[in-house]
Amino acid sequence: MIQKFCLSAALFVAFSGMSVAAEHDPQPLPQLNAYEVPAGWRTPVEPLQIAEHTWQIGTRGLSALLIKTSDGAILIDGGMPQVADHLLANMQKLGVAPADLKLILHSHAHADHAGPLAAVKRATGAQLISNAQSAVLLARGGADDIHFGDLLFPPVTADRILQDGEVVSLGKLDLQVHFVPGHTPGSMAWTWRDSRNGKRLTIAYVDSLSAPGYQLLGNPRYPRIVDDYRNTFASVRALPCDLLLTPHPAGSGWSYEEQAVPEKAIDCRAYADSAEQRFDKQIAKQKLALKN
Repeated sequence: MIQKFCLSAALFVAFSGMSVAAEHDPQPLPQLNAYEVPAGWRTPVEPLQIAEHTWQIGTRGLSALLIKTSDGAILIDGGMPQVADHLLANMQKLGVAPADLKLILHSHAHADHAGPLAAVKRATGAQLISNAQSAVLLARGGADDIHFGDLLFPPVTADRILQDGEVVSLGKLDLQVHFVPGHTPGSMAWTWRDSRNGKRLTIAYVDSLSAPGYQLLGNPRYPRIVDDYRNTFASVRALPCDLLLTPHPAGSGWSYEEQAVPEKAIDCRAYADSAEQRFDKQIAKQKLALKN
């Protein structure tokens, strides 16, 4: 999660002339003055193949997935705002010209995942698809986030608003959206079919299930937050999920270095179980604090 929230719209800076070090020794991109994040979230990686049509094109610590089809490409999430040029460069390395990117999807509307979506949309003309809850925060550029206040990034407008369970198609590829509110009211998971090592499988890209510093009890901005998390844990357990990916790769046991490597086997059920255990401890701690 964002480690320091010291945000102001006036502090956003434009980055130009950024260069990435030699291919085998990438250096972290510059910090934003608005807030600081771990170096891994800003350290570019070369395109890393996850499945036959699915690639990681972002940074070591944040997922930005490119799905290639014969009818164009789809981007899911982007990372931090300053990574936009890197995403476009990695698309070109995979033979995806800006005009070939047709759709932009996302997990949730926080700066560390939706940060470059406005710039990518401008550069490509791709259609941004979201849900109603996330679309409001995207259009505000992260302003007045329920938990973090002004967690700012360049604002962007959604072109299509989804309902839970809706299918988004590009050519022969179908992606289904699953609403998983909690981490944000508009959090989403996506599932689609691909092949890995010659085997057909269902990939599930599931949003973060954490509640970093959130007020879970008696939250006036999000009264049903506990109910949403409980329902989401159940929904994630039930997802078709042969291969799990997450916005923060470590959450699903992945490492993005020279290759995209699953360092430990984590499926959707285990991911939800672990998150719910942490959630229960967080609630217990807040109840104890209220008693004292």
